[in-house]
Amino acid sequence: MRMVVFVLAAGMVIGLSVWAYQENYRTQAMIGETERLQREIGEARARLAVLKAEWAYLNRPDRLRDLTEINYNDMQLLPLRPDQFGRIEQVAFPSNDAPITFENAVEVSSEEAKP
Repeated sequence: MRMVVFVLAAGMVIGLSVWAYQENYRTQAMIGETERLQREIGEARARLAVLKAEWAYLNRPDRLRDLTEINYNDMQLLPLRPDQFGRIEQVAFPSNDAPITFENAVEVSSEEAKP
């Protein structure tokens, strides 16, 4: 009887050690994956910072003004005047009394339509 208990205990120790090693390898793999994702996030943030800097550089008012002057005839641009801007009172908002109709509505849901 004692031999069966020893064999059973040894089997349990072996099984638990195999499980512990598997968990250790899974944990190490997840740590590696997390570090890889953190590196990718850092690289993406660096790329985003460069893109923001380029966008700010390209949208400088003096550069845009120079481009407008250079391409004035080709693009048939007109200079901005104060009377081209409106006031909020001039915007015609729809009334709240108007009924909402769905005659020509388009389904944009990502779920499948149910009959």
